[in-house]
Amino acid sequence: MSAPGGGQKVRLLKAALDQMKDEDQIILFIDSYDVIFASDPRELLKKFKQAKHKVVFSSESLIWPDRHLEDKHPHVREGNRFLGSGGFMGFLPNIKEMISNWTGADSDSDQLFFTRIYTDPAKRKSINITLDSKCRLFQNLHGALDEVVLKFEDGRVRARNVLYDTLPVIVHGNGPTKINYLGNYIPNIWTFEGGCSVCDENLRPLEALQHPLVMVGVFIQQPTPFVTVFFERLLQLQYPKNRLKLFIYNQEAHHKHHVDAFLRDHGNLYENIKNIEPEEEMDAPSARNLLFELCRRDEGCDYVFSLDVEVVLKNDKTLKILIEQNLPMIAPMITRSGRLWSNFWGALSADGYYARSEDYVDIVQERRVGVWNVPYVSSVFLVGGSLLRSDLSDPELFSSDVLDPDMAFCHHVRRKVCDGATRQSLGSGVFMFVTNMHTFGRILSTENYQTTRLHNDLWQIFENPVDWQERYIHQNYTLIMKDKLIEMPCPDVYWFPLFTNVACDHLVEEMEHHGKWSGGGNVDKRIQGGYENVPTIDIHMNQISFDKEWRKLLMEYVAPITEKMYPGYYTQALFDLAFVVRYKPDEQPSLRPHHDASTFTINIALNQVGLDYQGGGCRFLRYNCSVTAPRKGWALMHPGRLTHYHEGLPTTAGVRYIAVSFVDP
Repeated sequence: MSAPGGGQKVRLLKAALDQMKDEDQIILFIDSYDVIFASDPRELLKKFKQAKHKVVFSSESLIWPDRHLEDKHPHVREGNRFLGSGGFMGFLPNIKEMISNWTGADSDSDQLFFTRIYTDPAKRKSINITLDSKCRLFQNLHGALDEVVLKFEDGRVRARNVLYDTLPVIVHGNGPTKINYLGNYIPNIWTFEGGCSVCDENLRPLEALQHPLVMVGVFIQQPTPFVTVFFERLLQLQYPKNRLKLFIYNQEAHHKHHVDAFLRDHGNLYENIKNIEPEEEMDAPSARNLLFELCRRDEGCDYVFSLDVEVVLKNDKTLKILIEQNLPMIAPMITRSGRLWSNFWGALSADGYYARSEDYVDIVQERRVGVWNVPYVSSVFLVGGSLLRSDLSDPELFSSDVLDPDMAFCHHVRRKVCDGATRQSLGSGVFMFVTNMHTFGRILSTENYQTTRLHNDLWQIFENPVDWQERYIHQNYTLIMKDKLIEMPCPDVYWFPLFTNVACDHLVEEMEHHGKWSGGGNVDKRIQGGYENVPTIDIHMNQISFDKEWRKLLMEYVAPITEKMYPGYYTQALFDLAFVVRYKPDEQPSLRPHHDASTFTINIALNQVGLDYQGGGCRFLRYNCSVTAPRKGWALMHPGRLTHYHEGLPTTAGVRYIAVSFVDP
């Protein structure tokens, strides 16, 4: 791929043809490891005969390896000028004549050998050679990325050269350009009519077997949100823990307590554990190489399951699904919420970096579902132990002076590709696959993640809104409208589930960690005018820089309910005040009757009556109606001015916390 060579192909061909005598025999010569057949021999023979020459070579738009021969190539009326040695077709006597003078070494260039014959007018005429300039028989992909697209026909798929409007029979991913996605379709691997035709072949059902031994590698390389949730999901993987060995690499001191807590509570469930801590100062490539090396040394290690901590693995059957696919290396497709980012590349650019294949968006958005041969995977994947002990035995697969570890690894894997480009030829190849036949999960954004607070995940409502909702919004919130979960304990007072217990606990702990509670006096420099008529002991959301996040919460989760319960009222959730109040018998047990300075008020119970405190609640005097048993995480929503004169009932024991927002249009 990077230097001339290939002389062994001419030597082997010459030896094989010496045994053949039929002068009417037609010979097809092609490279093997990067070639796809798009149609049958009849079409190939028909197009060969239409060329009206004894030998037809594939063509290219780029000359290689000797640019000095460019002027010696004959000009063509239309199409490619330059010869490609990866594919040619001709009659036996003519091909024998063409290679009769070969005396080169295996390290010599077959491309240069054939090019010199073709650019010699006498030899070209004697052997009767032409080029398939319009790619009717052969399509070389190097230098032709923009020329080739997929053409879907009835139950089959072809490669179409849009420049010459031809349908080549043989597609050759020559040079540094290996277009894996063509092999995912041609000729009938995946069609719109039948979907994936080979995805259920050669599966390995686990029910009939002892579960293979899997070494699970967890990698923490940067401050990452929701690490506690990551370990919860790891624990929930549906796979026998005694068939899992854990390898944890943690480069981030901030997450040491997360790892320690998980290992303390659950480490004894696993077959074996190796934990590399930040103090060991091992770099990421070395850690990933070590994981593979530990599996190589352990003859019982059947697979390595590599998992970065920013992966949100929602499907607890992921490991079983990947093993049952029975592929040497496969990744579950994960995406980033609201974006086209995923953990695979559909194609490579000419210099080996990311390029978007024409099917990438359809695969990411699951409009095309299957198991896809791809040139790059990252973040989460399964690789066979036997593969690590054979084709991928290099101990430095993740090491590179110029590439990131994931790119270095995939580069090494691609260099091992040796036979075919589709699932049907897996016997001796090293291929990377990604499957989107199931929904597996997503990947977190780690941008702007700060570690300066007690519960940093609370601030992730903007960067990772889906994960924030799953962590902090009540599990029944989405059922509020459908199942009529909104209650009305008092006239025009609405009660609905909003926060999880975790959200309540984190907000309370964050406030106590901040610790700067107001004194409960009327003079309050935090508010406009500096005077509070009905003071409470509280901390404002902006004191912990949580005001923007709180407004987002109100807009996303409270405003829709407001508009439903108060028809004709629309809010931009502009709040004058948002704060957490603390009630204690020996501090401030209650709050005298008052109106709120709001159009409507949100009052969220942050802890549980009877468990955390006694007494408490809210009484609406006009209606002589009280809510005396607030539910943790549930919100009371009521008008603030004029009609809903109310008071905070005494807390008689313990400590009561509520989150309050005064909201105006």
